[in-house]
Amino acid sequence: MTIVIENLPPLAWSNGTGAAEQPAPGRLVLTAEAGTDWTNDAFGGEQQHAATSLGFVPTEDFSLSARVRVVGDRSTFDAGVLAIWGDRDHWAKLCFEFSPHGQAMVVSVVTNQWSDDCNSTVVTDDHVFLRVTRSGRGWAFHSSADGRAWDFVRVFRLDWAGQVNVGFMAQAPLGDTCVAEFDAIGYSTSIPADFRNGE
Repeated sequence: MTIVIENLPPLAWSNGTGAAEQPAPGRLVLTAEAGTDWTNDAFGGEQQHAATSLGFVPTEDFSLSARVRVVGDRSTFDAGVLAIWGDRDHWAKLCFEFSPHGQAMVVSVVTNQWSDDCNSTVVTDDHVFLRVTRSGRGWAFHSSADGRAWDFVRVFRLDWAGQVNVGFMAQAPLGDTCVAEFDAIGYSTSIPADFRNGE
């Protein structure tokens, strides 16, 4: 099935083919299989790269944003994700994730060989807006309750000079599945002037 999102470059899978549906224009639904995730355990545990993202290869500075929901009962660490994939040791993800304490949260992970995890905002709604921005070699993550006022999550750089795939992912590390919905998808080459305040 070919997925086309208006105003986005052509989409392709980053790490093997996943399950995707497009129930309406501008709306994307990804379904993760059990045990799918990306993680390069900082404590030396087994790496996990069973998940795959559906995205595009950027050729310019840009911002990609979407409203993200996870449908149905949630399991620990399941998430709808905006993801950046270079290779197994160079990737990053901005997640609407379910914590071990039973809270939905904004969580970010940056991996340059080892994964650097950071929990951010607790989300009380059934959705959150996520945004990933590239400026030169640098990247920025933001989240928002309404898609208008953006909260700073982090800035970072991947130690990777090759091309990357940037897009959407669902993960279910400990659960049977995770169904992630993405809509209100936006793409812009007008990037924020100040990453710290999100504007």
